[in-house]
Amino acid sequence: MRKLLITIVLGLSIILLAACNSEGDDQSLQKLKDAGKVTVGFANEKPYAYEDDDGELKGAAVDIAKAVFKELGIDEVEGKLSDFGQLVSGVNAKQFDVITAGMAIMPDRCENVAFGDPEMQYGEGLIVQAGNPLGLKSYEDIANNTDITVSVMEGATEIGFLKETGVDAAQIQSAPDIPATFAAVESGRADATTGTEATVRMALESLNSDKLEFVEDFEQPDVDGNPSYGAAAFHKDDNELREAYNEALKKLKEDGTVAEILDNNYFNGETNSVPSDITTEKICSGEIK
Repeated sequence: MRKLLITIVLGLSIILLAACNSEGDDQSLQKLKDAGKVTVGFANEKPYAYEDDDGELKGAAVDIAKAVFKELGIDEVEGKLSDFGQLVSGVNAKQFDVITAGMAIMPDRCENVAFGDPEMQYGEGLIVQAGNPLGLKSYEDIANNTDITVSVMEGATEIGFLKETGVDAAQIQSAPDIPATFAAVESGRADATTGTEATVRMALESLNSDKLEFVEDFEQPDVDGNPSYGAAAFHKDDNELREAYNEALKKLKEDGTVAEILDNNYFNGETNSVPSDITTEKICSGEIK
């Protein structure tokens, strides 16, 4: 009889715990509304998410998130700067409510976070020393010369792209952020750096260095995941918050707000809007490569 009572108590405890966890998830959005504030994890990477000279959080992904959360009745967006490679672990540890960094949706990342709907698409860019002394125009050029080294931001998709095109892991240097990759090339510690096209182009314009140049005739890598589709990402348990975000995002796509943010403010009229047939589910499943 005692064993039966213990079993019943344990069973009830599990049910109550599950109910509490479910309730906590159901109330995630309401808690943010009550507080009037959402905490966003971001990496200092223009034009997606960055801190300006006045300490204000800006960027295409940030502006989209601000518009979405305003639609949801949450006016204050508090940014927390993090290394790009620490964003996923940060949102999983509940240090952030959401990651807003234009992060590319990838099947392996989908295993660790819940991505919202795609917000933007982008390709790659290459920065080399002024005059392009090694004549680099593609990732294949780097792969064909094992003496060449390339500096890449930790956790960035470009690391995988380089390896897929034959670049040896020993040729790839890891750096915490974009400025560090540029510094590596400027100092001669690396021969090139790569990142999303808009990021490296804007970073070079801001740096105004005569030691570096953007490779205008760079050949886009023919690899799975390029072009990339960026989206906000959430803790896997925050289903209600993600679904509400997606619903508001859909409305802002339909009324042109998202396209205006992308085309006019950050990408100089380039086509960065996501085609309607591209979905997070298709990307996560590997259907879209």
